[in-house]
Amino acid sequence: MATAAVIPSYNRKEPGSSQLEPATYPDTGPVASVDAHTVAAEWVDAFNQALSGQDPTVVKELFLASSIWRDQLGLSWDYHSLNGPDKIVSFLQGAPKGSRLKSIKIDQSNPTRKPSLAAVDFKGKINGVASFLTLETDVGRGRGLVRLLQDPQDGSKWKAFTLFTAMHELKGCEETTGSNRPQGVDHGGHPGRKNWQERRIATENYEGELEPTVLILGAGQGGLTSAARLHQLQIPTLIIDRNPRVGDNWRNRYHQLVLHDPVWYDHLPYVPFPSHWPVFTPKDKLAEWFESYAHLMELNVWTSTTLTDAKWDDEKRQWTVTLERQKADGKTETRTLHPRHVVQATGHSGEMMMPSIKGMDGFKGDRLCHSSQFKGAQSIPEEQTKRAIVVGCCNSGHDIAQDFYEHGYDVTIIQRSSTYVMSSKNGLDVLLGGLYEEGGPETEDADLMFMSIPNAMLKRMHQDATAEISKRDEPLLRGLEKAGFKLDDGPDDAGFFMKYFQRGGGYYIDVGCSQLIIDGKIKIKQGQEIEEVKPNGLLFKDGETLEADEIIFATGYDNMRGTARKILGDELAERVKDVWGFDQEGELRTMWRRTGHPGFWFFGGNLALCRYYSRMLALQIKAMEEGIMNYEDP
Repeated sequence: MATAAVIPSYNRKEPGSSQLEPATYPDTGPVASVDAHTVAAEWVDAFNQALSGQDPTVVKELFLASSIWRDQLGLSWDYHSLNGPDKIVSFLQGAPKGSRLKSIKIDQSNPTRKPSLAAVDFKGKINGVASFLTLETDVGRGRGLVRLLQDPQDGSKWKAFTLFTAMHELKGCEETTGSNRPQGVDHGGHPGRKNWQERRIATENYEGELEPTVLILGAGQGGLTSAARLHQLQIPTLIIDRNPRVGDNWRNRYHQLVLHDPVWYDHLPYVPFPSHWPVFTPKDKLAEWFESYAHLMELNVWTSTTLTDAKWDDEKRQWTVTLERQKADGKTETRTLHPRHVVQATGHSGEMMMPSIKGMDGFKGDRLCHSSQFKGAQSIPEEQTKRAIVVGCCNSGHDIAQDFYEHGYDVTIIQRSSTYVMSSKNGLDVLLGGLYEEGGPETEDADLMFMSIPNAMLKRMHQDATAEISKRDEPLLRGLEKAGFKLDDGPDDAGFFMKYFQRGGGYYIDVGCSQLIIDGKIKIKQGQEIEEVKPNGLLFKDGETLEADEIIFATGYDNMRGTARKILGDELAERVKDVWGFDQEGELRTMWRRTGHPGFWFFGGNLALCRYYSRMLALQIKAMEEGIMNYEDP
């Protein structure tokens, strides 16, 4: 009887998600000297004529056979990656009211955005013309980017290889920023009027008849950024968090935690980090910034607050939620509110995945816990020796092992499968260089350039990028292999980003721990599962026992759907779709988009993803509240 093929750990994906196939580059010849603006202008004119003619088949002639049109809320109220001219035409033909996209224009508002000669591949061998765009839809305005290549199969005509369109604002519902900023005062005689501080307190506490339209669960980067966007669209929003202070979700993590992403990649909407900010942000510094951000952005946050009950009314399209809030005076109040939307922003993933292993209850050492519960290694006297085992080889596992080593412990890290490793310097230089760096493009432009790459194309580009990182990191990687550490190159050799998107783990951005493993200062045990937790350590399947005073399980987290079930119940959890991993078009599933349950949204990701997609989430909610969009609309 045939057995099912075992999927290597580096190719694992979220259950039910699609395996993203890398895009293919077209066969194009060298580009002669051309006027980039003329090329872009002629294509844009032809595209607009095709749109206005309401004959989608004409559009087909403007795209290469291997092209992808990626859209976010411009063609529909969802995210799509349309692969090839036939799918593009089919989608446009299937639109019930015709194309929602009405026209595009070349954006020449700064030098970065103007049409230019540019490569479409990582190695810089396939060259064409790229241009930023502005766009108008039936209900909004937005931005985009097109990459044009010559088609050798059609007389070297310039055609779109990738087109990206994204709605950024709703007509008549623009953000209260810039020229649309609030006055801040109502001049004249108004007896009994309240000042800003009094109004702010009343709003924050939802006094009297005030009710939030949106309730956000979690005051991390997801909750704060989405609340900030909603606030600028004048949507009453309340964030609740069970912690005593904003930022505690970072403040309470392990002692030595520092962000692995650089500052240029991590800016929050509206209030970027100041120019003196360090490249890599320590977790306590980030927590303080989050707390300040909530005050500066006038976000309504109730800390020390728990959701105790939530019921959805399908007919009224609203929630009835009960909250228990511990106030500053120590008293607890119970409030019942009726938001129309609940956003789960409780983190990138769900509940901690703590394995259940025989003998756990009998461990006699000092500490056995999940990495999320680990506060830091303890200082020990020089004459003492303490042994620590860290189970798991991703970022947290490495950071915790390094923390133990720096505090004098004898440390062993357990690697059960394989891990993608890249050094912080080389990895970030290759992956983010030219976009998120000192002196790089404006953050909004960098985001647009990054998002304009369809995920299938990103995967193909990152196959080459991963090979380049590995070349630069060769001494490090060979040293790890010699030490017994098992490496991989990520899904289909596409490295870090694809592992992050596909399964949310399985990688380490090296900030020093790899050299400790190479030098034997941190030991590695590879490829063996744990048989039993003994009173003084771990017994493995191969019969070896490792003694330990402390055991930390850096074993990751469950899907966000599990957290939704825990907080909001089985009925909701059964209606919502699975989160993360790719759908059949190559877009991430369910996150920042409709979940299958009206009035409920998932929101997560790193700071960069939260910065970008907070706008997209807010636009969808605003459109529903203004009657521009129905939940069931395509």
